[in-house]
Amino acid sequence: MNTQPGLAFEQAPPFSLPLRFFLTAPLFLVAAALLITLAPDALASRWTPQALALTHALTLGFLAMVMLGAMLQMLPVVAGSPLPAPRFVARASHVALSLGTAALMAGFLLSTPKAFATGVILLLAAFAIFIVAAAISLARAATNATVNGMRFAVMSLIFTIALGSALALLRAGWWNGSLEGANAAHVGFGLLGWILLLVVGVAYQVVPMFQITPPYPPRLSRWLTGAMFVLLLLRTLAPLLPHPVVILLDAGLAAGVLLFAFTTLNLQSRRRRKLPDITLDYWRAGMASLIACVLAWLAAQLWPAWADSNAYPMLLGVLFLFGFAVSVVAGMLYKIVPFLAWFHLQAQLQAKAGTIPNMKQMIDEKNLRLQFRLHLAALALLAAAVAWPDALHMPAGIVLALSALMLWGNLSAALRRYLQHGGRLA
Repeated sequence: MNTQPGLAFEQAPPFSLPLRFFLTAPLFLVAAALLITLAPDALASRWTPQALALTHALTLGFLAMVMLGAMLQMLPVVAGSPLPAPRFVARASHVALSLGTAALMAGFLLSTPKAFATGVILLLAAFAIFIVAAAISLARAATNATVNGMRFAVMSLIFTIALGSALALLRAGWWNGSLEGANAAHVGFGLLGWILLLVVGVAYQVVPMFQITPPYPPRLSRWLTGAMFVLLLLRTLAPLLPHPVVILLDAGLAAGVLLFAFTTLNLQSRRRRKLPDITLDYWRAGMASLIACVLAWLAAQLWPAWADSNAYPMLLGVLFLFGFAVSVVAGMLYKIVPFLAWFHLQAQLQAKAGTIPNMKQMIDEKNLRLQFRLHLAALALLAAAVAWPDALHMPAGIVLALSALMLWGNLSAALRRYLQHGGRLA
């Protein structure tokens, strides 16, 4: 495989640093699946303790886990600016994020103030360590579309953490203040700011590189993430704004989502290599889910009864978190982990072509395809379980657990192949 010019691969961190994040994330997806299997209330309403625990298992345990690992890898390579003290940052933030997420989930499920407080402290430590290091790296990085996306995503993460910490401490009984609009802002910055803007920024690099597509249009890559971040900032003023203005802001965000989704699908239709590609399938599922999110939002504007139902926010959550975010992240993992295994093998062994496995040989293609089918089945069952949680929560959870375990197994297979061929985990 040829690497792209302009990427500083010689500055890549040791394979073990991002890998610990990538291999931990599917285990939280398994935890989310077990929660769905055992508790139908996890899909009945977004305000049940089980639903809140489920949401944070996905957003913190799976998505944030992979995203921190990806940024740890991409900042040195794409931005040419390594994080300071990368080994300490990786180890400390990984342990604190893992334990903090588990404690927060326990706090929701058991209504235990000590668990909430422990979770908040650990998560604050995890993100503080990583954000400070990432901010230093981004401050000295050369500006490009991916770096700008990361900057806006990190700023969104800071808002998400601040609002989430306040809400958690309120729930833990440590504070008796009022946080009108804080829930909506926490969700907005977490989903559309941290998750979406980071995916958009990373897409500018990985979609053309790994899927052999034309680059994103320069005007879109220059302005989209910044414009959406500004709309999110204005959206936090919703309690003070007239309702028509709030609708216009939401429409602007929806338009940005559609622009990114349709542009990505268009670029993928023009890819130069027409061979089957599991990453392409995952990204197409993710873009279709983003479009479905906007259609669900439009339906809520036309039918107020749908907007006021428990099913509407739950369906949005399933489509955005699992249909879009988990799909895209899983697709990226299936490219990033085999690529890193191949790259570090080549760098360590100075091997000639043919003496080490290539990217395609790191994970068995049949296992990739089977896991993708399980993923799609889990998505369909989760969407249907929003309407019939009592009947479908168990099959949805079981299929999701199988999909998550197979994702972990496939990534572990790439690691085993790497070690079998003499790779070292420094």
